[in-house]
Amino acid sequence: MSWLEAASGTIVRLIGRYLPDPFVFAILMTIVALVLALLVTPATHVEALVAWGNGLAALLPFITQMALMVLFAYAVAHLGPVPKLIERLAAMPQTPRSAYLMATLFTGFVSLISWPLGLILGGLLARAIGRSARRRGLVLHYPLLAGAAFGGFVVWHMGYSASAPLFVATPGNAMESQMGGLIPVTQTIFSTWNLIIAAVTLAAVAITATFLHPRNPADIEEFDQLDVAPEPAETEATRPQGPAEWLELSRLPTLILGALLVLFAAHWFYTRGLQLDLNIVNWTLFAAGLLLARSAREYAQALYSGGRAVTPLLLQYPLYGGIMGIMLGTGFVTTIAPLFTRIATETTLPLLAFLLGGLINFFIPSGGAQWTVQGPAFVAAAQELGTDLPLIVMGIAYGDQWTNIIHPFTVIVLLVMTGLEARKVLAYSAVMFLVAGVPLGLGLYVAALL
Repeated sequence: MSWLEAASGTIVRLIGRYLPDPFVFAILMTIVALVLALLVTPATHVEALVAWGNGLAALLPFITQMALMVLFAYAVAHLGPVPKLIERLAAMPQTPRSAYLMATLFTGFVSLISWPLGLILGGLLARAIGRSARRRGLVLHYPLLAGAAFGGFVVWHMGYSASAPLFVATPGNAMESQMGGLIPVTQTIFSTWNLIIAAVTLAAVAITATFLHPRNPADIEEFDQLDVAPEPAETEATRPQGPAEWLELSRLPTLILGALLVLFAAHWFYTRGLQLDLNIVNWTLFAAGLLLARSAREYAQALYSGGRAVTPLLLQYPLYGGIMGIMLGTGFVTTIAPLFTRIATETTLPLLAFLLGGLINFFIPSGGAQWTVQGPAFVAAAQELGTDLPLIVMGIAYGDQWTNIIHPFTVIVLLVMTGLEARKVLAYSAVMFLVAGVPLGLGLYVAALL
């Protein structure tokens, strides 16, 4: 048995036994953050409590953007030719290794375009591959298939919907004056070094997934042995009963609204160049779904179905906002960040930003919110040491995406698509997390040397 198989077996057993439900995990992280703040900072019990309470609502605008992004991405995944395309892709793998490889690479590529679309389509593809394999007699371990799909998510913060790079590229952001201006996406997500690191990391994770198939047949859980979430019901075509219903079933309203959004997006990019923010990403996803829908009713029903993917986010995001409030309100991050920056050099600061980013992500699993918490201290350190700011932005982003693939909160959307428990998926993505840390950390360090 190889070291990889031994490590994966140990991780599967540990996570299966000790990892709680995502909501319980969020509560535990809240308690841990309060205790750490009281131990590390001079904040009193009352000050820590008030900081937590004030933080509960701090992310409400961001929560709205994230909820819309998930809903719009969910609609795109279930409209037009997309479901049939997924079924065709699912029938392609002829061996277990090719199935795990496809699930990882597919999620990774789509996540670079849109992180919620990556989780949604990745989960749907894993589900479709599991169903197709069972029908064709191909024996696959369904939890590993879902874990492989989630592992591909490790590159999301290097692409089109990356929170921190979009934040620092958005005019009027809270740190624009401290940074001395905006940092365009051509220096972060579209830089050559970032694209190379993304490709190497995704390849490493995908190859790792192909070696984790259980050797013992008794350990394999196939698709139909599990309680998998039902497919969304298709809308039946009906004859319109009057002008109002004709409008509801007509493609004209969604085409008009979709075209308006496309024109707005075209004007945006024509006047501003390759400048992205969370809003324009959302409006392009909104436009794509509207243009794929056969009617306004079909589009609305797709959004209603997607509500089950958004509900856990709405429940737990305020808790992580409260944790962010603790870290900002008690000065927790400003207390521990100097411990990292004090030992850093011009070339090692991005690597330290990556490691601390991975740690903070357990408490604040939101790229944009995490940048708000961690960014100021590391920007100040970068300006003092002479480190390029894009490396700091991506260092924090890399840390965020790295520990995302072992976070019970981040995996929720994929769980909705696959019908699996968090511990079954994270048991395998945890192995990929260990592998991904090497190209991400080493890549940052090399980029800082160049």
